[in-house]
Amino acid sequence: MTKESSKAPPLYPKTHLLAASGIAALLSLALLVFPSSDVEAKKTTLSLELESPAEQLTQDQDAADVAQATNEPVTSPFAQIEDSAEEAQETAQTKPAPVVEEKKAPNHREVIVAKGDTLSTLFEKVGLPATSVHEVLASDKQAKQFSQLKHGQKLEFELNPEGQLINLHSKVSDLESITLTKNDKGYAFNRITAKPTVRSAYVHGVINSSLSQSAARAGLSHSLTMDMASVFGYDVDFAQDIRQGDEFDVIYEQKVVNGKAVGNGPILSARFTNRGKTYTAVRYTNKQGNSSYYTADGNSMRKAFIRTPVDFARISSKFSMGRKHPILNKIRAHKGVDYAAPRGTPIKAAGDGKVLLAGRRGGYGNTVIIQHGNTYRTLYGHMQGFAKGVQTGSSVKQGQVIGYIGTTGLSTGPHLHYEFQVNGVHVDPLGQKVAMADPISKAERARFLAQSQPLMARMDQEKSTQLASNKR
Repeated sequence: MTKESSKAPPLYPKTHLLAASGIAALLSLALLVFPSSDVEAKKTTLSLELESPAEQLTQDQDAADVAQATNEPVTSPFAQIEDSAEEAQETAQTKPAPVVEEKKAPNHREVIVAKGDTLSTLFEKVGLPATSVHEVLASDKQAKQFSQLKHGQKLEFELNPEGQLINLHSKVSDLESITLTKNDKGYAFNRITAKPTVRSAYVHGVINSSLSQSAARAGLSHSLTMDMASVFGYDVDFAQDIRQGDEFDVIYEQKVVNGKAVGNGPILSARFTNRGKTYTAVRYTNKQGNSSYYTADGNSMRKAFIRTPVDFARISSKFSMGRKHPILNKIRAHKGVDYAAPRGTPIKAAGDGKVLLAGRRGGYGNTVIIQHGNTYRTLYGHMQGFAKGVQTGSSVKQGQVIGYIGTTGLSTGPHLHYEFQVNGVHVDPLGQKVAMADPISKAERARFLAQSQPLMARMDQEKSTQLASNKR
């Protein structure tokens, strides 16, 4: 043994040893007498308090992510434990008042049409028997309109104290609502149509990819975009002339109910800049009530023929006297222009005329040939089908739909083969010069300018304001 290990342990006074023994005995007795719940609670609290900062940050971050997705305030993951004592004390002192939901009048019920709903299922939802559906629909011929349900449509029921239907109301559009009201004879049907306020609206757009996409981005509806293409269709070939950077300005009628736009009227004035050249159009109704479009200085926008019979199509083959036929694999004159477009795309008559043929014609498949006066003739081939009313011997108007893009006859894909003849000779329709229609008459010129000049001035002002706003 070393010298250090042979040392005896230090001696404590006897009184100290007795005191320590007494304390140990008291602690043992306490553990036997008192329950262990307090000890366990202290362990749990200690465990939470000793979580690492990294774990706490992760939990807080998760809570913040959830709150951001649900727009709910972020709550600390420890709030329930930290505040439990205070909440218990407050709960013991005062109980919070129960939340009372606001209830509608017991005789008023509302239901929203869901997928698969019928009028019978909606009646059942508000507690009406199925027999009452027949009574309602048989009460008036027009009452059947309540069975023509649309997804999301709201029906409002008014019941009497006995639970019987006394009024049924539904809004079928922004302009129209229908009502059935009980009377002595059954139910009376009533239609309420709101009269919209008509105002003018303005849009400006720059073409980045296609006219339809740029117009939609500017806020122009599809129907107004088609109208604009029709107005300028005599001067601009929307199949091949459109370029990135082209611009348009449009002032049109807008129908408004309670501050909400519910529909559109005609284009009042428009301006289209294509390849640096600007075209203008103003809608004018003469004293006889006939409306047409004219340039800002009074020349007619309408010409003898429109530039292209298919809106927004792609030219897949041009006029050529030495083209190799894609199916026959021979050099063969292509005496027309091919416009590729999706199957079913409408085809329009290039001008007023009489239909010489509406039927099959060899490799052209379904074909329409129109005679325009004594000089001009147009042909439309490979149609999927003909428009209603278009038949041999019928008359058609310029811009009227005469058929639809197809791939009948000798065709490799859906397109329109379009030919143009002058005195029986095929000419290139893309290079053909067309005659102008009559301008504004001298008798109406002053009246026309009084309408067109303010519209042109407004387009200039609106465009300047919008461009200035975009630069901010």
